[in-house]
Amino acid sequence: MLMLKLLVIPGFLLLISLAGKRWGPSVAGWLSGLPVVVGPILFFLAVEQGEAFAAQSATAALSAMFAMIAFCVTYAQVAQRRGWPWALSLSLLVWAGVAVALSQVPPSLLFSVVAASTALLAAPYLFPKVQPIVSGPAPKSDKLLLRMIAGALLTLAVTLLARTVGEGWSGLLAVFPVLGSVMAVFSQQTRGPAFTAALLRATATGMYSFAAFCLVLALALPVMGMNAFVLGVAVSVGMLGITRRLLARPVNPTVAAGRSAIKR
Repeated sequence: MLMLKLLVIPGFLLLISLAGKRWGPSVAGWLSGLPVVVGPILFFLAVEQGEAFAAQSATAALSAMFAMIAFCVTYAQVAQRRGWPWALSLSLLVWAGVAVALSQVPPSLLFSVVAASTALLAAPYLFPKVQPIVSGPAPKSDKLLLRMIAGALLTLAVTLLARTVGEGWSGLLAVFPVLGSVMAVFSQQTRGPAFTAALLRATATGMYSFAAFCLVLALALPVMGMNAFVLGVAVSVGMLGITRRLLARPVNPTVAAGRSAIKR
């Protein structure tokens, strides 16, 4: 289990970094919507704490989409004006505030679905309107290594806490912005605030896949047992394919007009 925790997140961070280098922030952010953090955490909880515990945690994780979207929007907005220490500090404070508020609401799958849906539908209108410069210097190998180490450390911290605070906070902590924090900081350092905003906007789009995974587990774990994870992954990947179309939409009319002019 420990080796899985140490290898999965760093490996995925490496793949996302390479995707951002090759295809730009939209594809990198979109891929980060896969449940690569919450999936292993909920799996560990199901094995160690029981399937019912994991199902309740999945319900809480679904509502935590609201906190995750709030983190992404806050970081993207603050990064346009300030450096990464301010952007990261303020966005984590916003995440923590929203998570505490969500923890006060009695567990309810209906509430979780409404909270996640509201955040996902509102997200495209809350990010700054930017047009990132995709070309530029690629992240150095030492930067990639630091991303992977940071991702592994954050994952270990979250999973250790999640096992001791009950199913509600376990689900909320499973959606702690591990990938978001690491990706946003290093993207802002190496590619600039516009690239970072585009990355986080695409991350919010990819979170439809994340939400679908949590919803399937909340519904199917009590019925299907551990087989629910197979179904959850399949639905998550299918949803990721559907949301890929959303990334083709222009950020705003000005950008759309600019693209049309370039094509001409």
